[in-house]
Amino acid sequence: MYKFFKILILLLFKFFCFYLPVSSSEEKIKIGLLVPLTGEDKEIGRQIIKATRIALQDINSDKLEIYPKDTKSNPSKTIKSAIELKEIGAKIVIGPVFYNSLSYLDEIQDMIFVSLTNKTLNLPNNVISGGVNATSQLNTIKTFIELSEINKTILLTPKLDYEAEIKKAIKGSKIKIHKHYIYDTEPTKLTAQIEKITNYKIRKQNLLDEIKRVENSDLIDKEKQLKKLEKRYTIGNVNFDSVIISDFEESLKSVVTSLLYTDVSPKKKSFITFNQWFDESLLKEKTIQPIYYPSINKKNLEEFETKFNKEFNEYPNYLSLLSYDLVGLIYYLSLNTEFTDINKLFKKKNSFKGKIGIFDIKNNKIYHRLNFYQINDGKLKEIF
Repeated sequence: MYKFFKILILLLFKFFCFYLPVSSSEEKIKIGLLVPLTGEDKEIGRQIIKATRIALQDINSDKLEIYPKDTKSNPSKTIKSAIELKEIGAKIVIGPVFYNSLSYLDEIQDMIFVSLTNKTLNLPNNVISGGVNATSQLNTIKTFIELSEINKTILLTPKLDYEAEIKKAIKGSKIKIHKHYIYDTEPTKLTAQIEKITNYKIRKQNLLDEIKRVENSDLIDKEKQLKKLEKRYTIGNVNFDSVIISDFEESLKSVVTSLLYTDVSPKKKSFITFNQWFDESLLKEKTIQPIYYPSINKKNLEEFETKFNKEFNEYPNYLSLLSYDLVGLIYYLSLNTEFTDINKLFKKKNSFKGKIGIFDIKNNKIYHRLNFYQINDGKLKEIF
């Protein structure tokens, strides 16, 4: 009888050791990484890989494994690499980097792709936009407008492919926009449109009429009045207190120049734009200041840049910091959510504090709580 029980205990021990599944806490989380490693965008991919290495070092957990695969910034190559990642057991993927690489990913079941794109329209069902999208930016601008007690805000958007993104973001953020104008980026057409938006011709005529009136008057201080009018460009106000320009770089400067030409000054009306990624050329353009924009946490960015440079003797692109944060986000979710049903991972309402800022997650969407900055007198200042 004793021998029988001894054999039974041995069999039970073998069963529990070899046949019962390992607990989820001990399972490796295989994270795929879809980035361009060949072609003209290979430097972007190379830096993203380095950023994820730093993230793994900082997390310091044996639970995570990252598997990079090349996309060549091409949809066909992207889907092939995604299938390879699925074959090795990766259920969640950081990437692809670019929106045009997402085309065929909905053909793959039971995988989630957290893309670095900030575009949110017409995404495959298994793709989540991880970039700093327009809704996140308008949410931050909305906070500034409310704090500043600004009453009338107009929004200027170029006639380009992200026009629909802006319209979706207005609805999603519930920001109060007095009027939304779509403008042509061709300089002559742009100036004509800005003149119309600001009632420039009427205001210019008001000035000419006033000059004529004073000239024909018997005012004692006529000469003094005329000298004052000579310094004016228009008479009359515009029908807004602030203007949001959803544009970037030289195109942004063209819009602001057109506003200045029509005698609309950032000294009197709040000029707000979208995330400029701390474009230093704006610091030199004092005629367009003050100008405001939402962006990521600059202090954290600088700390990350220093760390990256110390590790690899080069400075990272902005997508590198986002990639770093996404590794941390996935690890955070793995501690709080079972990976058994990957499709539920980003469904539950959750928040994660990253280097960029706070990530808000709900219903397979990611939004960012951003900082807000002012450029004035050649200096950058954090407002909140």
